Amino acid sequence: MNAVKVQYTVKEEYVETNKANIQRVMADLKEINDPDIKYSAFLLDDGKSFVHFVMRINDEAQKTLSELPSFQEFQRQLRESDPEVPPKAENLTLVGSSWDIF
Repeated sequence: MNAVKVQYTVKEEYVETNKANIQRVMADLKEINDPDIKYSAFLLDDGKSFVHFVMRINDEAQKTLSELPSFQEFQRQLRESDPEVPPKAENLTLVGSSWDIF
């Protein structure tokens, strides 16, 4: 399993577009219902910083996410929006969990 946290800040005028793009990704993930991908996105108190957490059981699950058209479009539009703080990805190492992740 690998886990990644991605954080970035968008311009105020891009917040709603970003939220809509995230919702499309989440809807597609729900539709394909791959149990090997867990993905959540959060908006911070400043109203324009986002934090994404993704957990994937293996490289195949990573490929599924990366090849999802809505995810590719989300990433493209985010890059083109010229974020105030660009996305920064950090790999996470699981220490413990109170629930079964996979």
